[in-house]
Amino acid sequence: MNLESKIYVAGHRGLVGSALVRRLQAYGYSNLVTRTHAELELRDQAAVQAFFAKEKPEYVILAAAKVGGIHANNTYPAEFIHDNLVIQTNIIHSAWQNKVRRLLFLGSSCIYPKNAPQPMKEECLLTGPLEPTNRPYALAKIAGIEMCWSYNRQYGTRYMAAMPTNLYGPNDNYDLNNSHVLPALIRKMHEAKQSGAKEVVVWGTGTPKREFLYSEDMADACIYLLEQAEGKLASLFNDEQPPLVNIGCGEDLTIRELAELVAAVVGFKGNLTFDTSKPDGTMRKVMDVSRINALGWKRKMQLQDGIALSYQDMQQYVSVINSNP
Repeated sequence: MNLESKIYVAGHRGLVGSALVRRLQAYGYSNLVTRTHAELELRDQAAVQAFFAKEKPEYVILAAAKVGGIHANNTYPAEFIHDNLVIQTNIIHSAWQNKVRRLLFLGSSCIYPKNAPQPMKEECLLTGPLEPTNRPYALAKIAGIEMCWSYNRQYGTRYMAAMPTNLYGPNDNYDLNNSHVLPALIRKMHEAKQSGAKEVVVWGTGTPKREFLYSEDMADACIYLLEQAEGKLASLFNDEQPPLVNIGCGEDLTIRELAELVAAVVGFKGNLTFDTSKPDGTMRKVMDVSRINALGWKRKMQLQDGIALSYQDMQQYVSVINSNP
């Protein structure tokens, strides 16, 4: 890419997409294309085709998706598989029709089997059953990976699929019913601190382990991949394996340890209680990041520092909510 390349970021308002836009702008990329949901319905095939035909982006980062935690995945499984399949199919096919030079499809670590060997290598894909609580979402993302690989093999495109670990950071979703574990914990701890509550209830046993990556580190990794010459990415573009690369830090901690860390950052002094009637999900999910590290990228943000920045962001979120009841 050069700084004038036309880059379409699909899903630019979410946690992932907004981080990508901020980092691209920080690097000096000046020709970014974005559309809000009101401006472009990505589930509308004709609308997506018309958009690509008009704008002719050179690069596409596909960050648009329906996402959520265990509760949301269990409550809306039909939307999670339908919406994600339709969005990614419309964008990937239109990118090929309009000769996009390179596309980066963003997925999730939940594509890997529930009992995959840890840390999870890219080669673990499709080697065992998925975690039931997010199976519809995971299957949609696996289909997106396969679609990128199929177009590469049949049409010679250069589409990649990046699988970030659990992300957090500015512009996260802090809704207690539909958010992921880290932003939910930040908000729970904050509200407990504000109300003087003596305890915070955390879902599950606290024993599962999770890996977390700051969203702007993830964005830097995506831009790094798009900037590399094709020769450096030769291992991703072949007929033997999908063009798949993990993005993470390769380190994890238990949910209990995470809750204790969030409490310390927020300043909540009460007790933590674990509701063992709630689901734990997969017991461990840590990425093997040797592939992207070998390409020359490593994460920068440490978890405690990132949580502190996210806490500042959450307080701004709550302030806006309270000022617009």
